[in-house]
This record gives sequence, structure tokens and C-alpha cells, in this order.
Amino acid sequence: MERKQFELGDIVMMKKQHPCGTNEMEIIRMGMDIRIKCVGCKHSVLIPRAKFEKNMKKVLRSKASEEGSDGSE
Repeated sequence: MERKQFELGDIVMMKKQHPCGTNEMEIIRMGMDIRIKCVGCKHSVLIPRAKFEKNMKKVLRSKASEEGSDGSE
């Protein structure tokens, strides 16, 4: 099975919703554990990397692609 690709600053979709009603999270810290912040209510949660990779559906918006398509010099 292929490992999912994600980076710091990416907005990801999780399998389960946050209690506020959204399932979009922003990655704000990476290491052995990953800290994600809810896009809706700004609450942050620290979870183990293995659990994060299991519960992440897909990357919605990548920080790297936003910086490349910025257009400013």
C-alpha cells in the first residue's frame, strides 16, 4: 500500500468529522506525532502519525502548490 503524501501547512480531509461539523484540518506540526488544527473552529489536536495516516482521506489543498501558483515575485 502506498504511503500518503502530505506536508506542513496542507489542508487535509479526515474520515471523521470534528464536533464542530467540518472534516477539514490543517497540518501545523509534524514529527512522530502530528498536530492538526480544525479549519472551522481553530481547535488543535495532537495525534500519533500512524493514527493520522489511517484516518486521513486525502489532501484537499497543498501548501506547496499554493506557493508555486502565487504569481508574486
